Amino acid sequence: MTPYLARILDITMNNGTLPGDWKKATVIPIHKGGDRSLVTNYRPVSLTSVVCKQMEQVIASYLRQVWDKNDWLYEGQRGFRPGNSCESQVITVCQDTADSLDNGDRIDAIILDFSKAFDSVPHGWLTYLLHAAESFLKS
Repeated sequence: MTPYLARILDITMNNGTLPGDWKKATVIPIHKGGDRSLVTNYRPVSLTSVVCKQMEQVIASYLRQVWDKNDWLYEGQRGFRPGNSCESQVITVCQDTADSLDNGDRIDAIILDFSKAFDSVPHGWLTYLLHAAESFLKS
């Protein structure tokens, strides 16, 4: 099965298009917290093709390798990098803050709440950027 799957993924990548079935998803609302009667307290989770998810993993892995090889990311970048997590970022910030306080250093901080950041993304703009990135990668 692997050679057939690899061939399908190869054709998909070379053509720059996804099979129609891969674009279909079952959307499940997941409660984020708060009043369950408010639609804004839910986030959509799309259940898509397993093959498409595997292709996404391959692409993500490749991008991480390119970013690491070219040293494009700040060493302290966390969250989506293997071996790192949002929790490790919080621990690092807390430790750095404690060290600065122990040394008597001044601490300046800007606190941002991204908990509903995706809810405010203009999806038309995001789609435009994805198409522009796709065109750039093809050239």
